Amino acid sequence: MADKLKSEDIAAARSKLSGWSVENGEKELKRTFKFKDFSEAFGFMARVALLADKADHHPDWSNSYNKVEIVLSTHDAGGLTQKDVDLAEKISALV
Repeated sequence: MADKLKSEDIAAARSKLSGWSVENGEKELKRTFKFKDFSEAFGFMARVALLADKADHHPDWSNSYNKVEIVLSTHDAGGLTQKDVDLAEKISALV
């Protein structure tokens, strides 16, 4: 199991994660992505799915037409871990 990040580690990671917010008492990273249309949003989700599967770390997410909301948290650690930060960085690199 991955170790839960400390507040200072979360703050340092957050400074590198443009567009992501820290939510729910430092237990989640959250970001909403907006695209031109549904096809573009769905294509993005497919690319994220491949990254997440390779990392064996899967997001909580939702899609409504051209918007994709992603929430990252390591549930078995009870909050944010380096796995969340790493996946957020990879997801951000897609857009």
